Amino acid sequence: MVFVLCFVLVFPVQGQSLSFNVNPFKKNSSVFSRFPELSGRISSSVLTMAIEGYRLLKEQGKVSRDGVLTVIDFNRPSVDERLFVIDVNRGQLLYSALVAHGSGSGENYADSFSNVPGSRQSSLGFYTTGETYDGKNGYSLKLQGMERGINDNAESRSIVIHGANYVSYDFIKRYGRLGRSEGCPALSFDCFQQVIDLIKGGSCLFIYHDGQEYAAKSTLFVPDLARNKPVSGKFS
Repeated sequence: MVFVLCFVLVFPVQGQSLSFNVNPFKKNSSVFSRFPELSGRISSSVLTMAIEGYRLLKEQGKVSRDGVLTVIDFNRPSVDERLFVIDVNRGQLLYSALVAHGSGSGENYADSFSNVPGSRQSSLGFYTTGETYDGKNGYSLKLQGMERGINDNAESRSIVIHGANYVSYDFIKRYGRLGRSEGCPALSFDCFQQVIDLIKGGSCLFIYHDGQEYAAKSTLFVPDLARNKPVSGKFS
């Protein structure tokens, strides 16, 4: 007699957190059943990883703004909207926007990333948002990097969210890409205040690019790296 075992993968309904019993980084288009507004605008694997990281940080008590998650997908070119603010609990897209990367990270596409002061490169990984302040770029939002060796120099590098005149569709029409920052995720003057006020005060931010195997080096997803091992590669 032959017995056939059937496995049923059940996705949580609205308002429940995601729980992964399989590889959380495996692409699965079904995540868009909860976030239909993001279908075709962001990779399912990036979205899945962002939600899992948000859940882990929340369990560690490092996220104080419940439900608010910002994802920046640097796999996309600067001419595309690649910043997405989502309500994890309701499965809603709250805002999407253009966002610049660092001048040391690339031209239209970002492909190099660093945690080193003076590199002018963007840093990947998970952050939490802090306080707002008025600085040299006006109204700005502080970011705290959550991953050792990948983005934990964010505060000393003054990596913040701020508005910039080189982030606009007019700039794209003129130059074929956005302008670039000193490493900050800079936004358009048309929306930066609204986005900052939407995500300030302890929410989760995830910046991702798949070209350097971030998931294998992440000290959030691979906690042994945070405790025992140096982080190697281009995330120095």
